[in-house]
Parts: sequence; C-alpha cells; structure tokens
Amino acid sequence: MDALRQAARLGPALDLACGSGRNALPAARAGVRVIGFDRSASDLARFNAAARAEELPACGVRADLESGRGIPVAPESCGAIFVFRFLYRPLADAIVRALRPGGLLLYETFTIHQRNMGKGPSNPAFFLQPGELRGLFPGLETLASEECTIPEPWPQAVARLVARKPAA
Repeated sequence: MDALRQAARLGPALDLACGSGRNALPAARAGVRVIGFDRSASDLARFNAAARAEELPACGVRADLESGRGIPVAPESCGAIFVFRFLYRPLADAIVRALRPGGLLLYETFTIHQRNMGKGPSNPAFFLQPGELRGLFPGLETLASEECTIPEPWPQAVARLVARKPAA
C-alpha cells in the first residue's frame, strides 16, 4: 500500500472496471484519491454511496471502457491505475498513456487456466495466455510479475503485474 500511496502523489489512482468498489474503497481508506470507472450504474451507485458514507476521497464515474474511446482522463494525469478481473486488450495503450512518468500499474486478471476451475468468465477473450500480461505493457518497467493459483474467495488462476512507467 505504501507504493500505491507514493504513486498517488503524482495524481489520482484509477480503478478500471471498479464495480462496487471492492479495490477502490480500501485504497481510499488508506488515503489514496481514487476515481473508479465502470459501466454498471447500479454498481457505481453502491460504490459512490459507500464512499460518501465514509467520507472517502473516491468517486465512481460511468464509462464503457470497451467502447473504443479509451479512458476519459487527460494523458499522463494518473499516479496509479489498478485493474482487477477485467481484460480488454485494446485498452493497454490507453492505460500507459494515462499514467504519469513514475506512475504504477497494478493488474490482476484470469489466465486461460481458469477455464478448468469451474467458475469465472466463460468468454475466451477474458483469459490471458501464459506470459501475455507482461507483453501487453512493454514500455513499462516490471517490478513484479507472477502467474499463480489463489485459493480465496474461490480457486482462481491469475496473472499479476506491478509495473512503473519510466520517468521522462
């Protein structure tokens, strides 16, 4: 969380496909200013209500990140971007453009091995191939990367990446 707080000094953190704030709200509780994007009005209503109730530095904005219009923020305006359980490959360049130099990307989503776990997405486009996640962000400096199975809250085969946009 310290690295996220430090990166957030460069600009707000974005949570892409934030849903009802499962990841954005804990970051905001730690003092990180977060803007969450999602296309679900009902999830965003829950997220915004929770943020208001706790007076957190967070807000949810409705946006369809799969529309082809990218991320509705200025280039190099974000200190951190996190993405969990969402994969839309054409958004990779927009993610890099939105990060400030020195900004962090935290990404975790399903690998192709999730198909054998009995739960998770059914669309094959939502699964990463082995080694693919790092390859989506070749201009970023990889700080940590792994592909693993996590047991909770249910078995999930995931790829994880923590990467930094190089300083200008």
